[in-house]
Amino acid sequence: MTLLLAHISDLHLDGTDRTTGRAARTAEYLRGLAQAPDALLVTGDIADHATAEEYREAARLLDLPFPVLVCPGNHDDRGRMRASLLGREPSDAPFNQVHEVGGAAVLTCDSTVPGEDGGHLDTATLVWINETLSALPDDRPALLALHHPPVRVHHPLPDSMRLDNADDLAGLLRAHPRVAGILVGHAHTGGATTFAGRPLLLAPGVTWTLSMPWEGGPAANRDQPPGVAFHILDEDRRLTTHFRAVV
Repeated sequence: MTLLLAHISDLHLDGTDRTTGRAARTAEYLRGLAQAPDALLVTGDIADHATAEEYREAARLLDLPFPVLVCPGNHDDRGRMRASLLGREPSDAPFNQVHEVGGAAVLTCDSTVPGEDGGHLDTATLVWINETLSALPDDRPALLALHHPPVRVHHPLPDSMRLDNADDLAGLLRAHPRVAGILVGHAHTGGATTFAGRPLLLAPGVTWTLSMPWEGGPAANRDQPPGVAFHILDEDRRLTTHFRAVV
């Protein structure tokens, strides 16, 4: 079993030519790969204002020849995302799903708090993660995906809006060694660290890149190209990640 998972985040589609063009370039890059990934993961902030029109544009741009897995970000609206992006019945309930992809389970988890920028995994979502992982076959590895990083990324902007109950998630992960890694967005920068003894990978932003304090300049670097992460989960449950710029 080897899973190849493409990962993007933070499209912030707002109807402008700039954001549409960057997302379209990214989609064309993924469509043109010599080997199609098993799936594309999009970890939130798909729309900028959470309008139905923005989600319909996202549906058009993300119409790819492989599965597209999504979770919401703090700019997204659960109901309109379900209805206008995925063609489902609108609901304000937490948006949690499990996907069987490439011999692994990918859990897309809702860390959003309606009306707030920071993240929180509510009790219902934590219970869902625990029950879903517990029900998987013993030989099935898993990846968790959510919008908000549960750790500091060492920039004051995303660090002021990270997951606020990381300890709850860490305690849950200790009971589930099958989880091979955690995949997040929100920070607009490709990065790698660890959380609860597992790899934690941050997807680059599609709309703009976060300038770190040591780089200087404004936080939002709008000149950097969109980025993509490629995660490979191999038969030893080892997670390897490669980052690419879409130029």
